Amino acid sequence: MKEFERKQLLERVNREGATVGTQIPDRIEVQGEEIDLREFVFEIKRRDTIPSRERERVDQAKRNLRRERLERLQRIEDNEVSYDEGRRLAEDIVGIDRALNALEQLRPVDLEQQEHRQNAADQKRWMNFLKKALGRDGGKGKRGGR
Repeated sequence: MKEFERKQLLERVNREGATVGTQIPDRIEVQGEEIDLREFVFEIKRRDTIPSRERERVDQAKRNLRRERLERLQRIEDNEVSYDEGRRLAEDIVGIDRALNALEQLRPVDLEQQEHRQNAADQKRWMNFLKKALGRDGGKGKRGGR
């Protein structure tokens, strides 16, 4: 592949917003294993959050996808492939990025911990309200002329 072609491909995969309008690949080989990437991402995204029992599986998938992205990018950077193969790798990289973006948007859920944080925040708001209502808001002046 010619140097300017290689630079174009690298610019394509590193461009801000490169994933806009890009589809997650149906199937992709990741770390030597063929996976149904689109199905996996949509299965996880349907839940809106990552249950604790699925967290390790999703974290491992993200690590594998990042590793695969880096390996494909390296092949383009090192000019180890033809232009056509480089284009396929670039499309795969952008598809992997799209899948990673989708997976990164999910939040892990630990319902007990979330409930505890919410209760603590509610209690803090209540205590602040009471302090202000009773005129004990941290020495910012007393209520009334007593």
